Amino acid sequence: FLGIAFLGIGLWAWNEKGVLSNISSITDLGGLDPVWLFLVVGGVMFILGFAGCIGALRENTFLLKFFSVFLGIIFFLELTAGILAFVFKDWIKDQLYLFINNNIRAYRDDIDLQNLIDFTQEYWQCCGAFGADDWNLNIYFNCTDSNASRERCGVPFSCCTKDPAEDVINTQCGYDARQKPEVDQQIVIYTKGCVPQFEKWLQDNLTIVAGIFIGIALLQIFGICLAQNLVSDIEAVRASW
Repeated sequence: FLGIAFLGIGLWAWNEKGVLSNISSITDLGGLDPVWLFLVVGGVMFILGFAGCIGALRENTFLLKFFSVFLGIIFFLELTAGILAFVFKDWIKDQLYLFINNNIRAYRDDIDLQNLIDFTQEYWQCCGAFGADDWNLNIYFNCTDSNASRERCGVPFSCCTKDPAEDVINTQCGYDARQKPEVDQQIVIYTKGCVPQFEKWLQDNLTIVAGIFIGIALLQIFGICLAQNLVSDIEAVRASW
């Protein structure tokens, strides 16, 4: 049911953006559409939940084996990704840099992507991938003379340092921010990039992050063991007929 809920949210969001009436618009966005996260996660959760639940209720060994193997593949992929991320961390950093820059280019193209970037920059108190100048990649914020946008040489409001006494968000706080000297920029906006801030956050919360991943891994192993145990019981009963 949770998987269906995620799928429903994703399809509703696509319908609101008109994607369902024009499927070709999926390829128009240069960056990540966050709706994909809901669709992929929802789809995987639904498939796993359906196979495990129906397989157990109907004592269907095929569905139970499918559930066990699918969960095992996901566990193996997570383990492989973790090892590769540790071994090729510099390559991962470069890919993350490219990923963020691609999303910066598409910042105004999709409201969901825009909200995701704003949340990330506000939460980690960062701006751009490695600094505020990364926003030169966006056609609205770049500092070229041909740019007629009012946001020229600026940054989104999510890059601005927050005033605790300010109740209403000033969405124009980033205007002309990058035209100021670097010393003055640090007063108005965050100058650290999101990639190094993310690395710092991981180091500061390493125990919590490791605990979450270990907990998820144990749940997956537990689910695989339960499914295999139930398959063995069903086959043992059938063999005694």
